Amino acid sequence: MNQYVTGAIIKKLREEKKMTQLELAGKLCVSEKTVSKWENGKGYPDIAILEDIASSL
Repeated sequence: MNQYVTGAIIKKLREEKKMTQLELAGKLCVSEKTVSKWENGKGYPDIAILEDIASSL
């Protein structure tokens, strides 16, 4: 899976939960800018927080 697909999935699930990027960032202890980078295909989430992302979304 490339970073664009990963970002699109994160964004889709976040929006389904009616969460803002800031809310998701707060739950994951990362910055809002980091979430934005993931969703725009400019990077991947760190493997250490994938489980946290899955449980948050």
